[in-house]
Amino acid sequence: MLVGLVASAALALTACGGGTSGATGESAGPGAKAAQGGTLQVLANAAFSHLDPARGFDGGVNNFYRLIYRTLTTQGAAPGADGTKIVPDLATDTGKPSDGGKTWTFTLKDGLFFETGAPITSADVKWGVSRAWDPEIGIGSPYAKQLIEAPASYQGPYKSGDLATIATPDAKTIVFHLKKPYADFGSVVAQNTFTPVPKGQGAGNALDSKPIASGPYKVSEYKPGASLKVVRNDKWDKKTDDVRQANPDAFQWTFGLDPATIDERMIAGQGTDADAIAGTIQAATVARVQTAQLKQRTMSGLGGCTTYMGLNSTKKPLDNVKVRQAINLAVNKQTVRDAVGGSTLAEIATSIQPPTIAGRVDYDPYPSPDHKGDVDGARKLLTEAGFASGFTMTLDTRAQPKMQAMAVAIQQALEPLKITVKINTIDTATYYEVIGTTSQQHDAAITGWCPDWPSGATFLPPLFDGRNITAKGNSNLSQLNDPGVNAKIDEIAKLTDVKAANAAYGELDKQIMALAPVVPLLYEKVLMLVGSNIGGAYLHDGFSGGIDLVSVGLKDSGK
Repeated sequence: MLVGLVASAALALTACGGGTSGATGESAGPGAKAAQGGTLQVLANAAFSHLDPARGFDGGVNNFYRLIYRTLTTQGAAPGADGTKIVPDLATDTGKPSDGGKTWTFTLKDGLFFETGAPITSADVKWGVSRAWDPEIGIGSPYAKQLIEAPASYQGPYKSGDLATIATPDAKTIVFHLKKPYADFGSVVAQNTFTPVPKGQGAGNALDSKPIASGPYKVSEYKPGASLKVVRNDKWDKKTDDVRQANPDAFQWTFGLDPATIDERMIAGQGTDADAIAGTIQAATVARVQTAQLKQRTMSGLGGCTTYMGLNSTKKPLDNVKVRQAINLAVNKQTVRDAVGGSTLAEIATSIQPPTIAGRVDYDPYPSPDHKGDVDGARKLLTEAGFASGFTMTLDTRAQPKMQAMAVAIQQALEPLKITVKINTIDTATYYEVIGTTSQQHDAAITGWCPDWPSGATFLPPLFDGRNITAKGNSNLSQLNDPGVNAKIDEIAKLTDVKAANAAYGELDKQIMALAPVVPLLYEKVLMLVGSNIGGAYLHDGFSGGIDLVSVGLKDSGK
């Protein structure tokens, strides 16, 4: 999934391991037992990308979706590895494969209802999944379209009607027919695109303005770009849900706040800010949270995602592999890291896959002393490519101080090569949608990626399989379509041993980086501050390593 690099923007709430882990059950700090009741406040810089589950696909909004939506399976609710285990949600189990893994059958639990009181049926699940093929709506998670068999001309239920490859023999049974065997399809159906939507509903922007809840909360107030409130959904039955604690009576988001203002409010912790959570603090605030009192309210660690610069290989001169390799050599990753706050808030990235991915290989394909860039080596490659006089390129970034600082660091690193970098700043709320539209892509973009579930299959194939490049919702920002890479992805997909497959993806990382379609920049860390009344907080590795919203709450709901 797209990283919420937005820990402070769309509230990915990134944190993982290390620091104050906040494991549930501690007597003090963020991990203390949470009570039922009260309103938990969330302070954020930017609004969520989309409320429609077929559209959103970043760490922050994925975490939020679990409050109002349910899927056939989902990730567990626990810190560490236990949180990334796939468990049943709407379904009674994680699916039954047949036909050598090409067909998967799921059975719905009893007692499932939408917020309207209407029962959730297999037809509603099918309708929700079918929306992924709609060219305007289905811009989020790509896995349904990539794996489920469908006619090439199919464009979702509103335009093309029924999708016969998803069968619903009765109201509680749904059967998926895949293009090819896929051993981990039980994890795929935890994606947001497997959210049920009442049959016949959800056309256009309907769910972006008024979601139809199947989870423990429903949207009660929404002012796009300003605020969002969810309250209890009385049609949700806890007996059908082993994952969601649903501690607060309500969650209240406030969007559009300046990151520095958020930090000041979280440090002061006055009034309802004692009941608040927020994203990662700004670099300038790091030194201020080292007091013993504030340390009790901090959560920190590695986020499990990779921040990188995608290089659009369809744009000249970036279609020349030597030019892309030169840029990889030249970027001073020390100054990029300094731009986000130094070693406290990031590790320097060398490979595409982050350290948290199983099978990941620790290597550096474009080394330089202290990661400060090899300008001479880069100049040699540019000369060989015929661009000794440099060129001009446009770099997309988001309207956030941290992201803009990273762009400036890259701009300065490429200046000695006579590469002029024009920085194009895009609104944070629409950033991923814009850069994921191929007709709007420029030469390069700073973005990030997190695994969708604990498998190497969710990192490299979504970013580099050239057969999955789409006009909208495109995650292959480099638009790399290399036959050798595509063939290796197919070869690994046939492996039934997950450990062997993850090791093969580690080697594929090297093969891809020889083509230099991206510049791995950082494995970002997080240092966040929570309100003094926050409890039940732990670090969930599945949502950019973020605080799991389905379990967090208030220590004292009567304060």
